[in-house]
Amino acid sequence: MPKSTDIGVTGGELYFLPVETRVPLKFGPETLTYATCARVRLRVEDGAGRSAEGWGETPLSVQWVWPAHLTYEERHEALKAFTAGLVPAWSGFRRRGHPIEVGHAFQKEVLRLLLDQFNRGREHPMPWLAALVCCSAFDVALHDGYGNLLGTPVYETYTDQFMSADLASFLEPAAGAAVDFGGRYPSDYLVQPAPAALPAWHLVGGMDALGQDDLTGDEPDDGYPVLLPDWIATDGLTCLKVKLRGNDAAWDYGRLVQVGRIGLEGGVLWLTADFNCTVTDPAYVNDILDRLVLEEPRIYGMILYVEQPFPYDLEQSAIDVHSVSARKPLFMDESAHDWDLVRLGRSLGWTGVALKTCKTQTGALLSLCWARAHGMTLMVQDLTNPMLAQIPHVLLAAHAGTIMGVETNSMQFYPEASAAEARVHPGLYRRRGGQVDLGSLGGPGFGYRVDEIGRALPDPVAGA
Repeated sequence: MPKSTDIGVTGGELYFLPVETRVPLKFGPETLTYATCARVRLRVEDGAGRSAEGWGETPLSVQWVWPAHLTYEERHEALKAFTAGLVPAWSGFRRRGHPIEVGHAFQKEVLRLLLDQFNRGREHPMPWLAALVCCSAFDVALHDGYGNLLGTPVYETYTDQFMSADLASFLEPAAGAAVDFGGRYPSDYLVQPAPAALPAWHLVGGMDALGQDDLTGDEPDDGYPVLLPDWIATDGLTCLKVKLRGNDAAWDYGRLVQVGRIGLEGGVLWLTADFNCTVTDPAYVNDILDRLVLEEPRIYGMILYVEQPFPYDLEQSAIDVHSVSARKPLFMDESAHDWDLVRLGRSLGWTGVALKTCKTQTGALLSLCWARAHGMTLMVQDLTNPMLAQIPHVLLAAHAGTIMGVETNSMQFYPEASAAEARVHPGLYRRRGGQVDLGSLGGPGFGYRVDEIGRALPDPVAGA
């Protein structure tokens, strides 16, 4: 049944904001030194003609969404081109409803078709994950615009008061599960009220300097830490995410031990191991974990979970991973494009889901609901989100009830990119006492306070 609060999109603009890393970020087999953030402004309108605008932003993270068959720049330009093509697609989409209803319909009815058209004749097609990332800035802006039009924080709108369709319209339970989504809404699975502060996970990249012996003399002298012990001391860190190679067991084991020992000296409590989709045999991960149990039991005990060791295309690489999750909680990240892939992952032995707003706010919420209904553990992982992208990211973590806080690392790799936003939301762009502080967020939508931030934007992307 339509509601008076239903909205539709009437137009929008796209802005490309380039950022450069202060130190390289190792992404599996590749290294990131620069990226483009896509910022979107959408205009929405309800049936009574009331209108508002909403903002969304995401980094177009090339290496994360598109394994390397082409050069970085070829993939980078393709992502930008596809994102630009989404402006007229969203502006011309006539579906009305709650943002979850509209966003879900756009993905099912339009985004797949656009990706198929874009990939026609390409030797190396752009993956669906990349299309979701390009779409996510628009989807986030849709949710923000809805909250702004109603004058309400958007997380208060995921209820039957505002949604015409319950979760059974979007989700199906696992076979044999005692789960019924009929009459259930996202609010039934969200944490309310959300905490005002969250433990912050620091990313230890594969090229990050751990000690003096790792320094080359080319490190930035910009007032921010370089060495891991200095980061731990400065930010009061208690949680470290360790990027591993996945194809060099000796290096991976040594890296975990080295980071773990540094962490123990600095008061760190938790570690997670991220293999970035490079492992093809569960024995690789099991052998590392089993060796840690015997040789470094304290470090083994610090590992809270293991993240996405295996190829992210679960349908092509349906690996039984029960042996890994019997040792440590095993979280899907790149694999968790949608709730139906979360369902497949659960059947293969995955026990947790790493949510990301860059797979769309709509998709993240639906995956959250499916996972929580089926007893899976949740985490919210970063995409090195700067500027506005940081805000929906941490809000998702606050409302998701994660296993432990939120990963947040843009302050490590391009802190100055968020200088304008940090003046209004200092606690979100600096980690203090091992936490990020959400206390400055307020008002409707995602509570960005865009007018106060006052960021100067480039001209909108021509032709978009």
